Amino acid sequence: MNELATLDAYGVLTEPATLKIQRLLPGPIDRVWRYLTESDLRRQWLASGKMEMKAGSPFELTWKNDELTTPPGARPADFPEEHRMQSRITELNAPHKLAFTWGEHGEVSFELKEAGRDVLLTVVHKRISDRKNLIMVGAGWHMHLDILAALLAGGTTEPFWDGWLKLRGEYDQRIPG
Repeated sequence: MNELATLDAYGVLTEPATLKIQRLLPGPIDRVWRYLTESDLRRQWLASGKMEMKAGSPFELTWKNDELTTPPGARPADFPEEHRMQSRITELNAPHKLAFTWGEHGEVSFELKEAGRDVLLTVVHKRISDRKNLIMVGAGWHMHLDILAALLAGGTTEPFWDGWLKLRGEYDQRIPG
């Protein structure tokens, strides 16, 4: 069996503090790359923030999850309407790899590989602080990538917050205690 035949929508722990999640997305690769790197496209599925496409460049990501789906669903009371995070590009090999810091302690990488007309996206999120954050990060990446896949395919997803809350419960069951 090849990697694509066993592709699972759920993230998996590859190390105690590292989550890996994959999606097979409609290509071509340059189109998917633009959704990772261009602020106006990235804000439709994750967060806005202009990036200077150069290793070492700082940037800020701004999440407005209420704007990702219509309707947005019921945002949990302890979550703000907007969240900002400072990051820095650590690796860049267009259109195949983008890695950056995740706040002060974590790191995220996106790798793209052509798979016929599709593109295999692999997201690896390293140095996640604890189990509670592993659950939140897993559910977050899962829901954000579902939105990206739907955008690229011309479809829709369930409301962001409803999907995230459901996935948070599922990741709580999947991630060891």
